[in-house]
Amino acid sequence: MRHLLSTLDLSRDDAIRILDVAEEMAAVGTREIKKLPALRGRTVVNLFFEDSTRTRISFEAAAKRLSADVINFAAKGSSVSKGESLKDTAQTLEAMGADAVVIRHPSSGAPARLASTDWISSAVVNAGDGTHEHPTQALLDAFTLRRHWARLHGGPSLGGDLAGLRIVIVGDVLHSRVARSNLWLLRTLGAEVTLVAPPTLLPVGAAAWPCAISYDLDDALAQGPDAVMMLRVQGERMNASFFPSTREYSRRWGLDDARLAALDERGFADTVIMHPGPMNRGLEISSGAADSARSTVLEQVSNGVSVRMAVLYLLLSGEQHRGPAN
Repeated sequence: MRHLLSTLDLSRDDAIRILDVAEEMAAVGTREIKKLPALRGRTVVNLFFEDSTRTRISFEAAAKRLSADVINFAAKGSSVSKGESLKDTAQTLEAMGADAVVIRHPSSGAPARLASTDWISSAVVNAGDGTHEHPTQALLDAFTLRRHWARLHGGPSLGGDLAGLRIVIVGDVLHSRVARSNLWLLRTLGAEVTLVAPPTLLPVGAAAWPCAISYDLDDALAQGPDAVMMLRVQGERMNASFFPSTREYSRRWGLDDARLAALDERGFADTVIMHPGPMNRGLEISSGAADSARSTVLEQVSNGVSVRMAVLYLLLSGEQHRGPAN
């Protein structure tokens, strides 16, 4: 694996390999000294052109646990604010000896552009590009689901996929890179996916995607899904009115306390609630649902470090990251 740009590029074997290595990395987090020497001498640059808390800190923690040196680069307060191009910024980092560049960018396709040019020879990891993809978020979600599935069935998660799981993804699919990455990866791993959203928050062409589409959250929940993944309403990306009001959105597509209680009443004890964060409490999800025993939100954050350790390790261990793309 040379770069990680999209979950659409991952085969089933690729995805399971990353998840299996993440299992090994998760064991490191249970030790008194949470560190491995695997990437000693390597340099990982977090190149973030958008604000981020969870993703940037997670990648930083992952790299440091593997003993890599970490450089955090934020566009604000840098030469980018003076008009420096992505090419010039990337080549500056290359000159400083970056082995991997973790990039978040508001423009869809920026990581792929960086990886496909001769600007740098570093491995490139997409940490979120526009409304395109966020592959490591999808991988950590799959990791969380695989562990949940293994606990339910009393078996090991190593080597397993998500065949048979039914996942409902709810909310602002139009602006969500998380939804896209999760859809491709979950389908690759064998899960069934249903997208639930108002028609105005579904992308053009979504009907051709490998999933079911519903506009009724209550109907989707009544089917007893194994997981309900709530998406953040991305108001900062909306330049028009996509729904009448926040109150109306919450009433029709929010996971509120009443819908949470309905899961209990119907006997769906094993249905988990997921959210990539940050959450708009009271809009797409209530505090009761976010903090319930069903919620995997904090588990997802913890698993994110393990998954990103696995990605960096697979990209940077040995010299394979400077070989041909695969």
